[in-house]
Amino acid sequence: MLARFFFWCMMVMMTVSVRAQEADCPCCSVVYQAFDFWIGEWEVYNRDGSIAGTNIITKVEDGCGLREEWKSANGTFTGTSLNFYDKKNGQWKQLWVDNAGNHLDLRGNPVQNGMVLSSEPFRGQDGKMYVNRISWTANPEGTVRQLWEVLQGEEVASVIFDGLYTPKEKIEGN
Repeated sequence: MLARFFFWCMMVMMTVSVRAQEADCPCCSVVYQAFDFWIGEWEVYNRDGSIAGTNIITKVEDGCGLREEWKSANGTFTGTSLNFYDKKNGQWKQLWVDNAGNHLDLRGNPVQNGMVLSSEPFRGQDGKMYVNRISWTANPEGTVRQLWEVLQGEEVASVIFDGLYTPKEKIEGN
């Protein structure tokens, strides 16, 4: 009987402790860290080795989201995104907007060594249905590959962007 009482007291204390921790830091659980591999200041390169631009990814809102700040190599194209875990729907979301008036609304989930987010289906100018799919892969050497594909069904119709993120400190500190 005493053992049951002790077990019950321990369970209550653990539950109170976890709830207090969540109240102090509502976005500190592992699920909110799934995209942390993308945090940093990056030089971004195209597949041919040319510089595509720079990107700064920071944690915002007490760790509840990531903010992206993109600038193309020639400085004329900029964009920003807010990335966050939507606990109501159990998915990561990204809302991207750029200085050309474009926007993306993506959702998805972590995968091994990365993240994959996709848009809702949309009708192209040719009348066919497409989906934007962007994947980020954390590479062992500390780089990140970002691949933006447009899918028609399960087939890749085109690749919009295929870039390699290299941390700025590795470039500057060679």
